[in-house]
Amino acid sequence: MDDKFLGSLTAAIVREEGEQIVELEEAYVQTLPQLGLLRGLTVKAGRAFWTFGYMNEHHAHTDDFADRPLPYRAFLNRAFNDDGIEVSWVLPIDLYAEAGAGMFRGEDFPFGGSDASGIEAWSVFARVGGDIGANLNWRAGGYVLSGKAKAGRVSNEDALTFSGDTALYAGDVRMSWAPTGNRRQQEVTLQAEYFWREEDGTYNEVAFDDSSSGWYVQGVYQFAQQWRAGVRASQLIGVDEPERSPLLRDSPLGAPGHNPIAYAVMLDWTNSEFSRLRLQYAHEELSQGNTDNQVVLQYVMSIGAHGAHRY
Repeated sequence: MDDKFLGSLTAAIVREEGEQIVELEEAYVQTLPQLGLLRGLTVKAGRAFWTFGYMNEHHAHTDDFADRPLPYRAFLNRAFNDDGIEVSWVLPIDLYAEAGAGMFRGEDFPFGGSDASGIEAWSVFARVGGDIGANLNWRAGGYVLSGKAKAGRVSNEDALTFSGDTALYAGDVRMSWAPTGNRRQQEVTLQAEYFWREEDGTYNEVAFDDSSSGWYVQGVYQFAQQWRAGVRASQLIGVDEPERSPLLRDSPLGAPGHNPIAYAVMLDWTNSEFSRLRLQYAHEELSQGNTDNQVVLQYVMSIGAHGAHRY
C-alpha cells in the first residue's frame, strides 16, 4: 500500500450446493518495519489465514499434495480464516524465535454461530528454528486456538451442532535438507504435525465433554530441478461425531471408536514458479469397512505477481 502498510486481498470462486459463489479468503492490512514499531513486531488485522500449525498460513496452491491431511479437514475444515487481529514478534537474536497472539470474531469453524460483534476466539503461538550446518534447516512450533461455539443448524434441520468451549492445541516440526548443497537441484523435506482438540458443552442438547486428536507425517523428495515425489500418512483418533467434523459429515459412520486413516503418494512436475502438474493416489478409510481409493490429476497455475511463499 505504501512504505508503512501492506494490504492483501484474495478471493476464490467455488461451487457450493450447485451454485458458483465468490468466497473471500483473505482481506487484511499488515504493518511494515518502516512504521517504526518495536523491531521485529508485526500487526495484522482483517481476515487472514492465521498462525496455527504449519499449513494454515499457506494458500492451498502451495501445498505439497492435492488435498490437506485429515487433521486439517476434520478440525479446521481445511483452514481457519476468521476476522480478527494478530500480533507477532520475531526476537532480535541469532536463532529464529517468534511469538504471537491473536483475537478473532469466532465465526469460522471450529467455532461459528458467534455474535455479530465481539471477541469469541483467541490464539497464542511460539516457534523456533535455525540452521544445522550449510545444508540443513529446521523449525518447530506450538500453538493454541480456543473459543466459544454457539448452537446452530446444520444441513439436517433436526440436528444441532456443538455449543460450548472448544480448544485446539497443535505442534509442528519441519526439516529441509539439500544433499548436494544446491536446493534448486535436490532437496528433502520432512514435516509432521499433531493436533489435540478438547470440547466442553452440549452436543445435540446433551452434555458433552470429550477430546480427540490427529496427526500427519509427510516426506517430499525433489530429485531433480523440476521433479518431486512425496508420501504422506494421516490419522484421526476419537473423532466420532459427524456434525463436529466436516470430513465425516457426509460419511456413513461405522462402529464407534474407529479411527479414520489416510495415505497418499504424489509425483509432480514444476514447469516454473507459476505452473505445476501433479499426479496423486490416495487410500482413505474414514469409517469402519468403507475404503476410498482416489486418483487425482491436478494442474496448479498462478497468474500475475504474488508474494513470496513462507518457509
